[in-house]
Amino acid sequence: MPLWVLWWNALQMLRPAFSRLQTFLWFATTVAGFTVRTEHLGVTSIVRALKLEARCYGSLVKSMHSSAVRLNELNALWTRIVLKLFPSPISVNGRRVIVGDGIKAPKRGKKMPGVKLLHQQSECNNKAEYITGHSIQAVCVLFQVFNSILAVPLGIRIHEGVVLSNRDRRTLLDKMLSLINILALSEPFYFVGDAYYAAGKMAEGLLEQGNHLITRVKSNAVAYEPHVAQGPATRGRPRLYGPKIALKALLNASTGRQRTPSTVYGEQDVILSYVVRDLMWRPTGRLARFVAVTHPSRGSCLLMSTDTTLSPTDIIRLYGLRFKIEHTFKQAVHSIGTFAYHFWMKDMKPLRRRSGNQHLHRETRKYRDAVKRKTHAYHVFMQAGVVSQGLLQYLAAVAPSQAWKSFGPWLRTIRPGVAPSEFVVAGAMRHTLPQFLLNNREQAPIAKFIGENQDLESMEMFGVAS
Repeated sequence: MPLWVLWWNALQMLRPAFSRLQTFLWFATTVAGFTVRTEHLGVTSIVRALKLEARCYGSLVKSMHSSAVRLNELNALWTRIVLKLFPSPISVNGRRVIVGDGIKAPKRGKKMPGVKLLHQQSECNNKAEYITGHSIQAVCVLFQVFNSILAVPLGIRIHEGVVLSNRDRRTLLDKMLSLINILALSEPFYFVGDAYYAAGKMAEGLLEQGNHLITRVKSNAVAYEPHVAQGPATRGRPRLYGPKIALKALLNASTGRQRTPSTVYGEQDVILSYVVRDLMWRPTGRLARFVAVTHPSRGSCLLMSTDTTLSPTDIIRLYGLRFKIEHTFKQAVHSIGTFAYHFWMKDMKPLRRRSGNQHLHRETRKYRDAVKRKTHAYHVFMQAGVVSQGLLQYLAAVAPSQAWKSFGPWLRTIRPGVAPSEFVVAGAMRHTLPQFLLNNREQAPIAKFIGENQDLESMEMFGVAS
């Protein structure tokens, strides 16, 4: 089956998340533009990539601001579609594995809601310590595709910069839990995050839903031995915590140390040593499993799981897969252009340079609604990028041979057993788009819709149309 037919069969399942068919078709056009464009210059690059008429620019922008896009339903429906379409999910103890993290998208617009001064904690010299932009959090689910593991994006949100009510005390952890709830994952899962998510609020929020947290803890973290009662029971609340233990001391422990072949993704012939202890973690008041891992070349780290039945090797393996979301972010920035939006709010009060959160509780209702509308447009744009990237990964999983066959340009290295990247699949989609638009107008409404909105005179002028 042709790549574009597979693409449309998956995309059309999102139709129930839109109140109007016209809005859905414009969203599908946006996703198609993300798929085939070669430049990341906002909506204009979508118009150029699909060779649309100039009037379509306004229609695309308007559709992203439209209330006919029910964003939360779109997130939940996209999650169900991903879990249905992709083969071979990563699963441990009957639980799927999802990964969450944050990314900062640089923005300098003085009239862009949510833009604020952000601090970047990175060892990379190419990143400035402070930038202005949007603080974004995302959730991905892991799948095994041939010899590769893919982190397929599910949902993404701007979680800082705008405070609509002075009673809003939610933190980034609360907002991450809220995003997970929006996705409406029906099966239990492990949530894998970096050390920022090693907090009681995050762990308790997951445990209440029957899920578990796997994360790295900071080197100065402490835990407690479970209290062992001695003698007859006394009045009052039973004691929970015994002697305090500095978790860093486990790295140098001589007793209880075990050795195992590395279960980290992509490593071979590497031996890890680790110490595992089940200790009381005060933020949750429950037992948690701590694993102090020493790598022969990468150093050491302290890992934690709220599931005390999970084996230490599985904890090491799952946390080692956390970096897959970083790869997804890299593809979203460089191949898809998920964060290349430039919508300004005309009536917004200009932001000062290096400003912080924008508190809007004293603004008029009309002004707050305008900010919500603009933020909604940012989220719809990013979700279109999420869907585009997910569909490219889906095609890489189910039709790799067709992707390689239709790619066209020369590629120096093609590794057997490795799924084609988003770049390769996007190139194949770009080369087969004209054939899809000409031959599938009856079977795929999106082909007819794009064809009717293309600038045929310009295409004939440059010899594109036949």
